[in-house]
Amino acid sequence: MIHTSPRLERAATSTSRRHFVQGLLLGGAALAAGTLRVPAQARERTLATPGQTLAGTDFQLDIGTSLVNFTGQPRPAITINGSLPAPLLRWREGDTVSLRVTNHLPPGTQTSIHWHGILLPANMDGVPGMSFDGILPGESYLYRFTLKQSGTYWYHSHSMQQEQAGLYGAIIVDPREPAPYQWDREHVVLLSDWTDLDPADLFARLKKAPHHDNWYKPTVADFFRDVRRDGLAATLADRRAWGAMRMTPSDLSDVNAHTYTYLMNGVTPAGNWTGEFRPGERVLLRLVNASAMTHFDVRIPGLKMTVVAADGQYVHPVSVDELRMGAAETYDVIVEPSGQDAYTLFAQDMGRTGHARGTLAVRAGLQAPVPAVDPRPLLTMDDMGHGGHGRHAAAPEGGCGAAMAAEGACGARPAPASHDAHAAHGGGGMQSHPASESGNPLVDMQTMTPSPRLDDPGIGLRGNGRRVLTYADLKSVFDDPDGREPGRTVELHLTGHMEKFSWSFDGIPFASAEPLRLNYGERMRIVLVNDTMMQHPIHLHGLWSDLEDEAGGFMVRKHTIDMPPGTRRSYRVRADALGRWAYHCHLLYHMDAGMMREVRVEEGA
Repeated sequence: MIHTSPRLERAATSTSRRHFVQGLLLGGAALAAGTLRVPAQARERTLATPGQTLAGTDFQLDIGTSLVNFTGQPRPAITINGSLPAPLLRWREGDTVSLRVTNHLPPGTQTSIHWHGILLPANMDGVPGMSFDGILPGESYLYRFTLKQSGTYWYHSHSMQQEQAGLYGAIIVDPREPAPYQWDREHVVLLSDWTDLDPADLFARLKKAPHHDNWYKPTVADFFRDVRRDGLAATLADRRAWGAMRMTPSDLSDVNAHTYTYLMNGVTPAGNWTGEFRPGERVLLRLVNASAMTHFDVRIPGLKMTVVAADGQYVHPVSVDELRMGAAETYDVIVEPSGQDAYTLFAQDMGRTGHARGTLAVRAGLQAPVPAVDPRPLLTMDDMGHGGHGRHAAAPEGGCGAAMAAEGACGARPAPASHDAHAAHGGGGMQSHPASESGNPLVDMQTMTPSPRLDDPGIGLRGNGRRVLTYADLKSVFDDPDGREPGRTVELHLTGHMEKFSWSFDGIPFASAEPLRLNYGERMRIVLVNDTMMQHPIHLHGLWSDLEDEAGGFMVRKHTIDMPPGTRRSYRVRADALGRWAYHCHLLYHMDAGMMREVRVEEGA
């Protein structure tokens, strides 16, 4: 049967955060109990196939289980219409779309779809336990909303870890008015990470052994090398600092290619996805990072990329050789291939453990040389915002220099920290911290001197000889759409404990956190401070995030703001959509482990 908005509205008022968390736990238990076992009818089907495109205003999306084989071993995946990635949905700005989603998963497995970055009523947002009850097996749900925007977006499940299991796909919303740039041909390039493990088992492993994929821990030989380079005192100070933070400098990502196979449009590197072109054409590439846990660094050796849109919104064109994509971010770039028949589209993970790749070619079957992944970067204390007062470019990426150690810049400040210091707008001063972090067993570190670092390419990208996109390069083609100065500021800290694999805002996991309440129609500023050593792409459902420059001026409109370690970044939000909205890190297992809040936009709050 079709469930319409009245049911959603009832769910929105009756379902608590506790029910939401229970749903996550029960869903994970169901997955662990084998709900991803392939039903008999699925065993007779062919493998899931990528590449479907659906266009128009009325859609039937069937969520079920299909087989995939990315590693030589057939495994079950959760797919839409038997496709992984899910079908590309092509809509048009101004149209009203209707999407009937039917759950064909095994008994006990609810599902959902969230339309990432799309502005819509809260009861169409697709977050079980917050905007609706979810879709039970054998049931259908009717999503219906009018498109108020254009650009490149994507969609995915917001139930348990189904996004990791294959339930994600791209969205293109064609504009009513011509775009401010032209192209002759386009390709969607959707990046993702696949594991043969049951996603619930992977989450359980992260809770028990969060450093499982970090194979590059410092050795005794590294210690003596650093002593020769930096001196004994500096080397011991460096080791003590990393020990206090329960982390090693090589710990860039929780899950990497030691577990994952990286995919481009559902194709492994060996499969060589190919997008064709004719010499002299302007080719629009719609880049989507649909991964669960991976930052990708994307480049096309031999070609410049002109960035023309970020998170679906037009930006002033900027030409680069490479760009970093946090999970959930999208970028539109234009390339003009000529002079050779094939170019490699290369996307390496931030930790330099693997890559996805495809080819732009004049015909199928061609390929260009595939570059090796770059040298593995190492974090420094300055990357973590522990000293140096934002001098992120001063320290080599290979470690903490002796001079910095002598000045105490390598000395981390593990929690609890003093709360006497004040934090300057945009960074540059000693950072204060919320009282909820002090003495908190779920917080194992705090940043001391965070800064925006909007012009920083990021760990592993500095000084690599290529022109790398930074947030400072992104300028929306429009002025601040609201125009008002924010009436108030809310500061939230991204917090965690590495060994416990616990993640939160202000040291308070989602299950224990009160909602963040916004007054309908207000303009406010959110300041994020990353107190952890990990990079977190933060997504606010339902509302735009208007990123500010270091002076507090409007810079670029996005739906996902990436937060490197030791950064303090601010953005404006206009509370123009009533309802309950999810607000979370888009690293899937960080969200599941607690880095999530509920935002309520209410009249007269």
